[in-house]
Amino acid sequence: MNIKQQTIKKSVTVSGVGLHTGVQANMTFLPAKPNHGIKFQRIDLPGEPIVDADVDNVVDISRGTTIEQSGARIYTVEHTLAALVGLQIDNVLIQLDGPEPPIMDGSSIQFINVLHEAGIEEQNALRNFFEVPEGVFYREPERNVEMAALPLDDYRVTVMIDYNSPVLGSQHASLNSITEFEKEIASCRTFCFLHELEMLHKNNLIKGGDLNNAIVVVDRVVKEEELAEIAKLFNKPKVEVKKEGILNNVELRHKNEPARHKLLDVVGDLALVGRPLKAQILAARPGHAANVAFAKKLKKMMMANLNSSIPHYDPKLPPVMDINQISNTLPHRYPFLLIDKVFHVDETTVAAIKNVTMNEPYFMGHFPGNPVMPGVLQVEAMAQTGGILVLGTVPDPENYWTYFIGIESCRFRKMVLPGDTLIIKCELIAPIKRGIAKMRGQIFVGSSLVCEAVMTASIVRKETAPAI
Repeated sequence: MNIKQQTIKKSVTVSGVGLHTGVQANMTFLPAKPNHGIKFQRIDLPGEPIVDADVDNVVDISRGTTIEQSGARIYTVEHTLAALVGLQIDNVLIQLDGPEPPIMDGSSIQFINVLHEAGIEEQNALRNFFEVPEGVFYREPERNVEMAALPLDDYRVTVMIDYNSPVLGSQHASLNSITEFEKEIASCRTFCFLHELEMLHKNNLIKGGDLNNAIVVVDRVVKEEELAEIAKLFNKPKVEVKKEGILNNVELRHKNEPARHKLLDVVGDLALVGRPLKAQILAARPGHAANVAFAKKLKKMMMANLNSSIPHYDPKLPPVMDINQISNTLPHRYPFLLIDKVFHVDETTVAAIKNVTMNEPYFMGHFPGNPVMPGVLQVEAMAQTGGILVLGTVPDPENYWTYFIGIESCRFRKMVLPGDTLIIKCELIAPIKRGIAKMRGQIFVGSSLVCEAVMTASIVRKETAPAI
């Protein structure tokens, strides 16, 4: 799995009819900043409202997953979301001039293809995985549905379907690595049974349905007059039933294509948890209702374990900037270089690590019998972390100095001791103007806030810096 966040390099558009609404729409994928996430935008509505791809926004699960926010509704989002998860794209804005993404061929492969055309770009921020800490289980006894998420340092999905159908039988599909999604899962199309067509049509669903974008499974004897009605429904001169029981002689792309499509739906619906998952997902007889209910259960666990103010630091992942890269950016050197690595940088926020050891030179003279990290050095560590953010706004940071020009609301809340690992976060309070940056800095040890301050700094070219 990718460690860093990704977006696309340029905007790309697909066009087509929505499966359930039957409305023609253009859907444009646009690049987005780190930590933006996946968002839809209805550009055909007043104010062009944005809809977050979030399970809390799900309002309908009738044969597809529909989300709504600020009065804007997006139908059937699961195939689009599955393509983004399959390519490990974290940040994108999806603009629609209609209510529903184009169904295309009923799978995710055409979205995959157009996203490849846009190009995928790695971003300078780590992905914020939700690692399932313990088993999570969901059951619907009345429909014999079972789903589980088990701890795993990867993302794998296994799906079983069984419709008591002599045509489909019991089918299984597995995704052992998200990198296999494009080849093994993305091209698998949506499907339904012949007996469902009339019900779907009466409920004003599948208005954009066509035998080119769905597999229709025929699991009973069909009379010629019924086939004629189906042909009329789909505006076809004639439809036929193949021996295998697939309407109009449609060739399956895989023997277990229906099971693989159900897996595709699971991947797309679970994207609504809001963060990339690390888990083993097991699903027996899943559907959109179960997928969404399970996603809500996962998100509830995620939020219960989340303190949004503390940056997520995973020591197993490589840093965004190691000590050599930090030294190439900041002018500080031993014994005054006070950050060890940077693990997150975006346009407004930076997060770094400082490992405090008994070997720090200041412990020789600062309370030798009761070693405590001086508060002023904690502030300096925040300032150096903020310097990484500020210097990242110029193309040649080696030609600039950053100077403190103000400290406000500084508080030291707990002592910092040898053995502590400091998680340092600096966030811009306002855009940088005329070389002046104002930041809020915080230092955490574990889940405890130990120091905070509002700092103002000036960035100055070396040749124009005042003599000190």
